[in-house]
Amino acid sequence: MTATTFVLDNTAILSPPLVPEICLHLATEVVPLWRKTEEELEAEGVPPPYWAFAWAGGQALARHILDNPEHVRGKRVLDFGAGSGLVAIAAAKAGAASVDAADIDRFAAAAIVLNANANDTEIGIITEDVIGRPNAWDVLLIGDMCYERPLAARLLDWLARCVRDSATVLMGDPKRTYFPASGAVRLATYRVQTTRELEDQEMRETSVYRYMGA
Repeated sequence: MTATTFVLDNTAILSPPLVPEICLHLATEVVPLWRKTEEELEAEGVPPPYWAFAWAGGQALARHILDNPEHVRGKRVLDFGAGSGLVAIAAAKAGAASVDAADIDRFAAAAIVLNANANDTEIGIITEDVIGRPNAWDVLLIGDMCYERPLAARLLDWLARCVRDSATVLMGDPKRTYFPASGAVRLATYRVQTTRELEDQEMRETSVYRYMGA
């Protein structure tokens, strides 16, 4: 079974509640898809299929980009940890000159291709770990990536260097555990519909920030 078939067979085409302009291949149930991911990889205890859900930070960031296209219009954009590609698609729709979506999960890469096609957008796919490489983008978009300490530490250090190199960094996040304690300026706040399976609550207050570095 290919990754593309896997995505199609276990998702439905839905629109995230906060971003009805965009349609995505999303999971309707968490556990069956998670189990299917384990079967496909022939491994137990693999990470959840993050790409199959429209997370709160990504929804807020996508909404903000669509409502404020001047952030990305005519610019080279990177959606880091792109998952479903929601934020990348929003940037493309908002008029970015080019958009790359970076995610090391091969299922995410397949989902991004499908979702980009479903929304008539052109997205470049990067499956390597871009943290630490010289910055090649004008704007970096980061949704829901501060959930794990080692990843957040590496990511924030790299983002600070990108800011020093004149990049703009926008983050969508419901203040997850390792969100930076300083250096983030709030731009807007949204109430995002979620599910108890993913977030233990049905609504999360989620903000979009401009990250200025530590």
